[in-house]
Amino acid sequence: MSTDRGALRTLAHPLRSRLLAELRVHGEATATQLAAALETHTGATSYHLRRLEEVGLVEDTGTGAGRRRVWRAAPTPDRSVVLATMEDEPLDEDDAQAVDWLALDYLAHFGDRAQAWLRERQEWEGTWQEVCGLEDHAVQVTAEQATAMRAELLEVLERYRRVGQGNPQARRVVVYTCALPVDRRLR
Repeated sequence: MSTDRGALRTLAHPLRSRLLAELRVHGEATATQLAAALETHTGATSYHLRRLEEVGLVEDTGTGAGRRRVWRAAPTPDRSVVLATMEDEPLDEDDAQAVDWLALDYLAHFGDRAQAWLRERQEWEGTWQEVCGLEDHAVQVTAEQATAMRAELLEVLERYRRVGQGNPQARRVVVYTCALPVDRRLR
């Protein structure tokens, strides 16, 4: 995902954040389909999709006809949400607020998805109920080991990204990762 400061500020908007999340999780869609999924109107989705396109976060697939554009999340090698600080220089106050807002919005989005799964899980086959859901794993690592662990997890997720395409038994699954320190910060 783009780490451009313009993209960061553009994405720090409730509807834009949801549009990008919807495209990333559910795949390509038109502004009309996105408006229905997010319970808003097409004019708003069209406007905000164009803003996301301006900063390279979404793109037109070119498969639409006439004014009916089909959108997708821009392909990126790293699927993490724009939450990390920019390494080239410290964040200014506006950028820091945008990062904080995005982190909280991402957490709310995760909570919404987890609650939806908990409400619907009984409708799924037993195997899916066993492999999907919430879990946590406590590990003890250095910062360098945490970096390596994250890279390994991303490698595994990338390997499975398209492995099920064309298989009628395959289902799209979103995997959230969140490494949080447990111990108090050392001074």
